[in-house]
Amino acid sequence: MSTLAGQIVLRWIIGGAVVSAFALCGSLLKPKTFAGLFGGAPSIALATLVLTLSTQGKAYCANEARSMAGGAVAFVIYATFVKWLVLRCKLSALPASGLAIVVWLIVAFSLWGVVLR
Repeated sequence: MSTLAGQIVLRWIIGGAVVSAFALCGSLLKPKTFAGLFGGAPSIALATLVLTLSTQGKAYCANEARSMAGGAVAFVIYATFVKWLVLRCKLSALPASGLAIVVWLIVAFSLWGVVLR
């Protein structure tokens, strides 16, 4: 098995284990809507960070983790803006998410240019 194939299989195994653990935590909490939140945890990102740490070292892994955190901040702003467009402006989900992707791009690239670069 090549190195790339081995890493993909390892990401799949680690990601599946983490998703299962988060889904279990979510099913134990009330209300049950938390199950989806925890089941959709960024497990592949965690597996990628573990593999990056083992193959590329701490400095490269820290840079990747910072980039992931910046993307998460941009996503929270995106999701909040979509919610606002749907609830306050009465847009349907498709136009709201289409407009909000512009906001996500602006925030993500601004964070990258100012903070993460």
